[in-house]
Parts: sequence; C-alpha cells; structure tokens
Amino acid sequence: MKSLKRVFDSRELLWNLTLRELRTKYRRSLLGWAWSMLNPLATVAIYSFVFGVLFESSAPVGDPSGLKGFAYFLLCALLPWNFFSLITNLGMGAISANSGLVRRVAFPREVLVFSNVLHACVQFSIEMGLLAVVLLIAGSPFLPWLPVVILISILLAIFASGFALALSTLSVYFRDITYLWTIFIQVWFFLTPVVYAPNIVQDRAPAWANKILQFNPMRAFVTTYRDLLYDAKAPSALRLGMMLISAVVSLAIGWAIFNRMGRRLPEEV
Repeated sequence: MKSLKRVFDSRELLWNLTLRELRTKYRRSLLGWAWSMLNPLATVAIYSFVFGVLFESSAPVGDPSGLKGFAYFLLCALLPWNFFSLITNLGMGAISANSGLVRRVAFPREVLVFSNVLHACVQFSIEMGLLAVVLLIAGSPFLPWLPVVILISILLAIFASGFALALSTLSVYFRDITYLWTIFIQVWFFLTPVVYAPNIVQDRAPAWANKILQFNPMRAFVTTYRDLLYDAKAPSALRLGMMLISAVVSLAIGWAIFNRMGRRLPEEV
C-alpha cells in the first residue's frame, strides 16, 4: 500500500513523464502515430501469408458472431500480445534510459516504469479503436461486451506491469536479462495461441503438455479477447478468475522485487 501511495502522491510527475514519452515516441517521424497501427498490420500481413497461404491455415467461424477471416482472428489476439510485449520491453529499459534522473533526483523510481505503462496504454487504445471499427464493418456484434474488453485490458496492463517492474531493476544489475527476455518472450509467443487456434495444440500435443499450457496466463488473455471480439460471446468464468489472480500476483511479485533491488539503483545505474 505504501508503494501505491508513493505513486499516487507523484501523479503529477507521472503525468508529465507520460506526456514526455508520448511526445518523443515518433518525433521526426514522417508518419508519426500511424506507425502504431502499421507495425501490427505488417505483422498480420506476414503471418496471414505464411500461415494462411503457405500452410493453408484457416480461422474458425466466430460463434455466435458468424465472423470469418484469418486476419480478424489474428488481430484479436496479436494486438493484446503486442500490448503485453510493449509494456515489458519499455518498462525493462525505463530505469537505464533515465540514469541521469535516477542519480540526481530523489523520487519514486517506479514512476518511470508506470509512465511507460501509460504510454503503452495510449498506443493500445488507438490500435484497439481501429480494430473495433474494422470488426464493426465486418459484422462482429461485440459492442455489448466492450466494458468487459476494457476490464480485461486493465488486468492485462496490471499483469504486464509486474513484469516491467521486475525487469526494470533486474536489467540494471544483470545486463544479460535484456537478451534473455528477448529469447524468452519469443518462445512464450509461440506457446500462446496467437497465430493458431487453441484446439490445434489440444489435438496434437501430449496430455501433459496440454495441462502445462493451460496455466499460461497469456493464453487466458488472448483467448478471452477472441471470445469477446471475434466470437462476441461471454468469456469463461474460470479464465476471468485466472486473469485476475495472475494480474494481482504478477504486480505483487514485481513490486516486491523492485522495492528490494531498487534501493541501490542510483549507485548501480
């Protein structure tokens, strides 16, 4: 609770740091914030060609929405995954990138991490807004579930923030963390049903592997986004509980690591 109070008391600093991140994100870029949508669209185009054309993968028909299209199916999971990845990667470099500020000024250092989280939230909101327009044009009746989408997005941001807090300090003490995380998150991506339907793994993987993969928190998140946006149906209560617990545990552990290792940051950064 003390950590939360520190951040709340520094809300003006948090706001100013967030604005700074937003202003400098695409400075001197010709297309500016358009890149926030062009990057995932390029990824969708590549995966659609590789998996949809070369490997002849097809998306299931949305039930009960009736929506069908590999690009829609992919975007509903890829954008949340990119959101998680963006928060962790930005958060990991939050302390190192502001080393001068950390050395000279006494302030709650976690504010640097959360300013990047808010920056990622703004970018994710733009991307999801554009996706919502595309899905409405395509005929997905997901609007009644929009409040649940917002709730799940908050839980995902909290879940990712726990990783960002831990990584931001660990990467200062152990520089190899940056490279290890890059490898780890790539493996995690393909263990999560982003570019494929969950039933593909269930049908082909051994029973023990399926049991392990059931405890993948990101599987719960991306599957829930697909339930809400692609299928336009209520998510599983079990998955909702799993996401809530994952978010709380991740933030608690991440903040504990940050508080424990953050005391000597001015000397180590």
